[in-house]
This record gives sequence, C-alpha cells and structure tokens, in this order.
Amino acid sequence: MEEGSIEEGMGESSSPRSSPPRAIGIADVKTEIYNRLVEIGSEEVSSIRDLKEELDAHFSRLPASYLVDVAVERAEEVLLHWRILAEAKDPKKRPVFHVRFMKLEEASLDVGTHICSAEDGRNFEEVVSARHDVAYTPIHEVTFSTIDKPKLLSQLSALLSDVGLNIREAHVFSTTDGFSLDVFVVDGWHAEDTDDLHKAIAEAISRSEGSWSGSTHSNAAEKILAMQPKIADTEIDMRLLKIGEKIASGSSGDMHRGNYLGHDVAVKVLKSEQLTELSGDEFAQEVMILREVQHSNVVRFIGACAKPPNFCIVTEYMPGGSLYSFLHKQDNMLELSLLLKFALDVCKGMVYLHQNNIIHRDLKTANLLMDNDNVVKVADFGVARFQNQGGVMTAETGTYRWMAPEVINHQPYDQKADVFSFAIVLWELATLKLPYESMTPLQAALGVRQGKRPELPPNAHPGLLDLMQRCWDADPAARPSFQEIQVELEQLLKLVQAPGETSQKGNFLDEADK
Repeated sequence: MEEGSIEEGMGESSSPRSSPPRAIGIADVKTEIYNRLVEIGSEEVSSIRDLKEELDAHFSRLPASYLVDVAVERAEEVLLHWRILAEAKDPKKRPVFHVRFMKLEEASLDVGTHICSAEDGRNFEEVVSARHDVAYTPIHEVTFSTIDKPKLLSQLSALLSDVGLNIREAHVFSTTDGFSLDVFVVDGWHAEDTDDLHKAIAEAISRSEGSWSGSTHSNAAEKILAMQPKIADTEIDMRLLKIGEKIASGSSGDMHRGNYLGHDVAVKVLKSEQLTELSGDEFAQEVMILREVQHSNVVRFIGACAKPPNFCIVTEYMPGGSLYSFLHKQDNMLELSLLLKFALDVCKGMVYLHQNNIIHRDLKTANLLMDNDNVVKVADFGVARFQNQGGVMTAETGTYRWMAPEVINHQPYDQKADVFSFAIVLWELATLKLPYESMTPLQAALGVRQGKRPELPPNAHPGLLDLMQRCWDADPAARPSFQEIQVELEQLLKLVQAPGETSQKGNFLDEADK
C-alpha cells in the first residue's frame, strides 16, 4: 500500500469512443448538447425546470474528460447519465443501471463487416432471416452508478462476466461528490432484447447483495469473530501494542508503524467505518495465511487482534519500504546483478508459497517490501487464497496492470497466474516504469486480453527478455513454474558474477550476445 496512492481504475475514461475527436472547446460542447436537447424537445426535457442549470451542475460533478468522451450527436446520453446519477443518491436503488441495445455487428463469411444499428428499422430476427450466410453479434451498452469505492471497477466487470458478457469498451468516471458513472459497451447477449438482459443483470446484483452499499458491518464483524478460536495462539495483547505514525493507506485499512514488546512492527488497522463483508473476508483470509507461513522472503507474521473494536494485523516492520517506491526513486537502471538478486528474492518467496498451495493473486512491486539489507519479501495477503486440491478459481482478483489474461477473462486459473504477474515485476525491474503507463488500468486489461504486453526494453539482457516473455505467455501451461524460474535466475546471476565479467546495468546487452 502506498501513501496517498490512487486505487487502480478509479475516476478515468478507460477506452476511447469510436467517434472521431472534435476540434471544439469544452464550453462549445456544453452549448451544443444543451441546444440539441432543446431541439429534441422530449417530454423529459420539458419536465426539467431549468435544463441549463441542471446540465451545468451535471458537468461540474464530472471530470473534463467526460465532455471529451461524450458525443454531441448523442446528447440524450447526457440526460440518461444525469438521471442515473440522481437515482444513485437513493441507497435503496444502488447500484442503478440502465441497458440499451446499440447495434448489430455483422461478421460476414465472405465479405467485410457491416453494422446494423437500432435505427435501421429492422429487428434482430428480420435481419438474420434475410442473410443466412452472415453471423450477427448484438452490441449493448450497460451504464452503472453507485457509491464510488476501491475495487468497484473489478466488481462491475466481474458482474458483467457472470452474466456472460464480454467488455469491449469501458468509460469510467468519478464524480466530485463520491459517485461513479461507469459505461460498458458489451457483447455476448444472444439478442437485441434488453428486458431479459436487464433481468439477468438485476439477478446477478441480487446474488451479491450487500457488497454494494457497504452496509454489512455486522456480517463482516461476525466473520472476523468466528476465526478467533483459530488464531488464539497468535492473539495480540492490545495493551502492549503502541501504534504510531501512518505510513501507508489502502482500500480497507491503514498501515502504521508501531512497537510491540520492544520491537518495531507494522500494524495494518482495519477501518471500522469501511468494514464490509468483503474487507472482513480479506482480513480473515490474510490472518489465516500469514499464520501458516514462515520464510526469509515472506514478511513475518507477529500476531493479530480480532476483538472488536480493534481489528489489526501485526507483521515485522520493513524499513526499506516497497520495491515500487525504491524503483521509482532510481535515476539510473539497476545493475543487472542487483536486478537478478531482487528477482530471486521474490522468486524464492513465491516458490515457498506455491509449495504450500498458496496463490498470492496480487503480486506487484507495491506488495514487495524491503528490509535494511535490501532483502525483498512478499507481503499483503489480503486476496491470497489456499488452492484447494482439484479446485478451480475464476474470481477476478488482483490489480489490472499485473493481472493474467485468464483472470481478466474469468476463466479457471491456478498458480501460473502469479507467474504472469511476476513477468510484469521483471519488466518493472528492467525499466523502472509503470506497466502500460500511457493507458488506464482497464485499457491495459482489455489490451492484455487481446494479446498486448508491455514493450520490451530494447537493451535488456537476452536471457532476461526470454524469461520475461515465457512468463507472460497467454497459455498458462506454457509458463515456467517458480522453481524453474529460480534455477534460470541463479544460472544467469552466476554468469553475470563470473570472474572477468563486466558489471552490467539492467538494460545493458552484453556484446557477446549481439
């Protein structure tokens, strides 16, 4: 968790509209949308007492990118967004959502693609019966609004996947008063009919009821209290724990520096006001996993408190901070030997976890911590899980920029999803950059699903590049295990440290390999 960090995927447009950009100013866009709505003169427009004032208030709640994103010729969408956001103020209606049919996309067997929109005057059955040699894909738009919160984007995309929908585009915005406006362009529904799709989404929401409003404090507390007997031997005496300055902040808790029995410790304190069933489950899972692991490259567990109102996890204090912070403070590329040393530390920790049937599910440099001797340890097990024998996982979990394609696609996945994330960590070590830095998190995820990967650093060691590419292979079975990765990294480190070898930078290509 990084101090002051912004949760991945919050408050940004995540895919460009298909319409060409307009060379007009923001004020002109507002005026054009207003004029267009007046011209339409619908009953809804007529019922608004002061349309211009309401539009100005709507636009002021949203970022400037919203006006760039919206098409003037579809001004009615603005009215829809205004109405949805207004409805979302009622807690009983959240999440508010709207479904509309956009078009039929025609994929001919012998000719190019043709688009049949709702304005063509033909329904789905008429179009299909007219051309038997053509396949059609109905395209829909689903718009959501609810209280903005961390991991909402992942929750919404998982919900759409549960219904069987494939996300083509996503336009994600946060309002200044804490609400979300999320527009998804999807395919995967069998017909243009929206009633059945609306019903399917409503049913999917009801199956996850309680995770939207954040009103499940009692259920979360019950989950944590239920595990008390299991962690009795690691229960922290709060009278002996001194909690000091806050050093990081996350979606469900704050990390503080503290002191316990004379030792420096890190204290993850669960925020009582944000206690939900999800955060309660993550807290319980993290404690249950941490108490079972002990390795020099995994952050050491000291104990936990699961007695209300104090819910906290105590681990060893890592004075070096996160590997993410360390990398982004560097002015020059890492020495290759140091890069490989960091990678081996992470790899050894992951070998241990996988040998104990634990999948981390959120491996990234922000969750890798360093001690005073620059030893890297795997940390933050909030979304980690024990992999059951013969079981499969399909939940979308992790952070989009590091997430494996099978996880993004809600397909069954296993430990090889961590290997994919490790490939992105290797890329970070070699470049000191944020993966897909020119893209929003969801843009990056959609790109990965379509085969996109970070651009290879041009002068990186060829052995490192080869390993990186095999680790992020689209086929999980083709990725090496962490045991195999460890062997390769150790061999490469021996080669680099061999007598007579020149100390190499992380982006240096040995002349002998050219």
